[in-house]
Amino acid sequence: MEKIREASPRFQARMAGVFAWIGTTEGFAIWVRSRLVVDSDAAATAHNILAHELLYRWGFVGDVISCVAFIIYTLLLYNLFRPVSMRLSLLAAVSNLVGEAIQLSIGVFLLAPLVVLEGAHPLSAVNVAKSQALALMFLNFYSDGYAISMVLFGFWNILTGYLIFRSTFLPRILGVLLAISGLCYQIDNFAGFLWPAFQAHLEPYILLPGIAELLLALWLVVMGVNEQRWKEQASAAGGIRM
Repeated sequence: MEKIREASPRFQARMAGVFAWIGTTEGFAIWVRSRLVVDSDAAATAHNILAHELLYRWGFVGDVISCVAFIIYTLLLYNLFRPVSMRLSLLAAVSNLVGEAIQLSIGVFLLAPLVVLEGAHPLSAVNVAKSQALALMFLNFYSDGYAISMVLFGFWNILTGYLIFRSTFLPRILGVLLAISGLCYQIDNFAGFLWPAFQAHLEPYILLPGIAELLLALWLVVMGVNEQRWKEQASAAGGIRM
């Protein structure tokens, strides 16, 4: 964190944008699972995973890379938004870091299906069926844990959007769009917890505002932040040390 603070605000912002784009490997991971995992069909899911094991493993790697990238991204944004509000910036950072920790920890549920499926004895139909059911159960556990982490991510989006809106060194429209994105994530998350059938009707439309994250990442990489205004706001906040 000391080295981060010593870098210029514009450089920090651009590095944050770079790591945000690296974090989009999660999109690849989600696409892989959408192609291989068949809801309520353990046999088809098991067949797809074993037939495309390397692709499945690459999806897992995409998840890990995304988590690491977003941890760095979160720390960089925390330092950038300290002049706006130290407490809110810290709260946002802790929220997302906990969410990323949850995602990393539940990654074992993505590896578990490979263990149980490859260990099933092919000559025992009962054993194979049980292994397939167990593999799907692990994947369902991962989905539930992921939904919990997304609650924290949605909260982070809302807080970060508010911080952007209050800042003087980034366009306010980015903050508004990011906060809307976070609100939509929360609606989708809690619809999944309470009314799964209703959630199916919401997706993918409710997640479209998530494009705000890409817009923010693009702005950070290309434009960075207005360094002069950042320093002015830091000075007004009591002289945030770089």
